[in-house]
Amino acid sequence: MSNPNWTQALRSSLSAAGVAVESDAAGDAISRWRVASEHWRTLAELALADSVRWSAGWAQQRAAGFVVHVLLEKHGVYLWAQTELGPAKPEVPSQAGVYPAANRSERHTQDMFGIQFVGHPDNRPWTRHKAWDKHQHPLCKDFPVEGRPETVTPPDMDYAFVKSHGAGTYEIPVGPVHAGIIEPGHFRFQAVGELILNLEERLGYVHKGIEKIAEGRDPPGLARLAGRVSGDTTVGHAWAACMAMERAAGVDIPPRAALIRGILAERERVANHLGDIGAICNDVAFTFAQIQFTRLREDWLRTQAAMFGHRLMMDCVVPGGVTSDLSAEQCQAMRVGIVKLRDELADLMTTLDLNSSLEDRLYTAGFLSEDIAAAYGTVGYVGRASGQDFDVRRDAAYPPYDAVGFKVALENQGDIASRFWVRYKEIIASMKLIEQFIDRLAPGALVGEWHIPAAGSRGLGIVDGWRGEIVSFVAFEAGNRIARFYPRDPSQLNWPALEKLVLNNIVPDFPVCNKSVNGSYSGNDL
Repeated sequence: MSNPNWTQALRSSLSAAGVAVESDAAGDAISRWRVASEHWRTLAELALADSVRWSAGWAQQRAAGFVVHVLLEKHGVYLWAQTELGPAKPEVPSQAGVYPAANRSERHTQDMFGIQFVGHPDNRPWTRHKAWDKHQHPLCKDFPVEGRPETVTPPDMDYAFVKSHGAGTYEIPVGPVHAGIIEPGHFRFQAVGELILNLEERLGYVHKGIEKIAEGRDPPGLARLAGRVSGDTTVGHAWAACMAMERAAGVDIPPRAALIRGILAERERVANHLGDIGAICNDVAFTFAQIQFTRLREDWLRTQAAMFGHRLMMDCVVPGGVTSDLSAEQCQAMRVGIVKLRDELADLMTTLDLNSSLEDRLYTAGFLSEDIAAAYGTVGYVGRASGQDFDVRRDAAYPPYDAVGFKVALENQGDIASRFWVRYKEIIASMKLIEQFIDRLAPGALVGEWHIPAAGSRGLGIVDGWRGEIVSFVAFEAGNRIARFYPRDPSQLNWPALEKLVLNNIVPDFPVCNKSVNGSYSGNDL
């Protein structure tokens, strides 16, 4: 591994290219730079040359114009860079031509703020369907939270999908409305026979206005809102938002609260992986496994409802700590549940591993190479199944993970089977982590004293949710109120990978390819 202090080398490269870098006072362990807007693409080019990963991008409006932010990462070391734009004609060079991961993020910022990313390879709208006309930008301060809706919103009929050409090729439109209770998303296939030649996603049908309605909230109100960015990741998103607020306010959470947050997060990971493993099996008609894993997940969720008052543990993470404590009896019951689940999984996984028809559908299907996984910045089980050896809990450890050891699940075959087995290995690791956290629980406070941050205070929260790295940005205004909130769900990085891993698969394998990624529609569309 190269020198983890890669930011110094990048700064030297920028200096040699004539790019000046101004450092902000850190306030936390993340380096903060300011770069002139004309050098924004150069920053990306030199970072990519050193194999730095693009993690997140967002913008905010200030009285004097706009600020565009980017978060970069390598070896668990983060760089938070920003550039300032004037209010009259805000534009900045695009980083999407360097980092494919920046593509949809920049399009979202362009739709919401009107900031132009010069040289962007795809200037189509992303979040903007037909709810606003092209001169309206909902995240600008002068745009009302209720919007300016027309009596009837025009249908979104003119999105410029890639067209199929050539003899024998045809298109298959799927969605945005699907069967069952799946969230809305449109998938446009080009195929020849049953072979998929191209897939294009069109998301953004569940836009909730999260970023807009966050403005003016107090910290507890923002924590509740963050827990609803994506319901299956309520703990992860609430933790990231609270961490961002706590860093902005200079608040340290009590050790017992950190341990309980860890228990909540790992239980969330186990519950979702159990559901996903069963769903993957169901998509290849192995219904027995789906029934068994659904049963195990249900038992796990009922325990959570009994101990934390909510099956998904919603609103348990609050600024400064947690709301729910654990008694000695509850800790013992949790240990018993882990032993039971571990035993049942051992039997079930043996059955699955010996099922040749299951292997035929999962192995080699939905292949995502290490190079493409790296180019798109994939995280969590999607990245780790394609050789991306990164986990925030280990590589940028935060309490309580900084005091325990665990093995990060890693595969490099990049197929559906790899994403299947990474999930299983993460369940095993999570159960061990929960046991370690229980062992370390000592009497103590659940919530630390809150310090009201000064106007302009900002913070980043970065945690490893069950889908992977979650990034939250929070900026405060006067009176302990939120000026800007931006949550980056792991799905924003993983959804584009689905378009690549389905290529040269057959159309009937799309459902299981899709489930092996299981991107959050809601988490992607704020």
